Amino acid sequence: MTDLELATHAALEAGKLLRQHFGREAVVDEATHHDIKLALDKQSQDLITGLLLDARPDDALYGEEGLAGNQSAPRQWIVDPIDGTVNFYYGIPHFCVSIALRVDGEITVGVIHDPMVGETWTVEAGGPPLLNGVPIQASSRELLEESILFVGCGKDGDALNVGLERFRKASLRARKMRMMGSAALGMAYIASGRLDGYIESRISLWDIAAGKLLVEAAGGAVDLQPVAGKPDVWAIVATNGRIPIAEIL
Repeated sequence: MTDLELATHAALEAGKLLRQHFGREAVVDEATHHDIKLALDKQSQDLITGLLLDARPDDALYGEEGLAGNQSAPRQWIVDPIDGTVNFYYGIPHFCVSIALRVDGEITVGVIHDPMVGETWTVEAGGPPLLNGVPIQASSRELLEESILFVGCGKDGDALNVGLERFRKASLRARKMRMMGSAALGMAYIASGRLDGYIESRISLWDIAAGKLLVEAAGGAVDLQPVAGKPDVWAIVATNGRIPIAEIL
């Protein structure tokens, strides 16, 4: 089984687990003012970890729910077991599983699976981006005035201020703005031509690793800037590759 086939298999199996539990009462492990952690987050990551590391026992895994495997390995799986946990908890069917593989610092494989809609995006470095096996590409829209942008806002004071200001500026020009609660699906939608841009001032690597490779393979552009003092937390601007990043900021 290739790395891409393995990642796809793991994402689909985790997706079955999430779909089985969707709409049922969920066990909350941790609740803060702005976020929720479910027991199912860990259960999903444990399932993915078992499938990936059983097949690739020398690899590392870096996930939202913790680390596993050989952390000094050059091959590292990057996993978000439920991207959109709050949506899931509130019964909103917009969430996904995101799995990427990073080899020597470069993302080589990306899979994003939406178990509710039945859509699976797959890509490997140098290959075409696919949605359910069919090639996709980012939109051809060139004007911000014709675009739909996906925006996220961090919850700490500085991130929120930056995010709201970007939202204000972009909303005056873009056709529509959306906040949908899943960064990975937002990037998959850019790669599919459904959205044209995405902005967020604080986002974790597991949310965007697979999406970055997918967007770039589909002709889009992704700019990541590290957030000082927060390892693998980034400010991100992604576009369809035709609308300049500078126009969105």
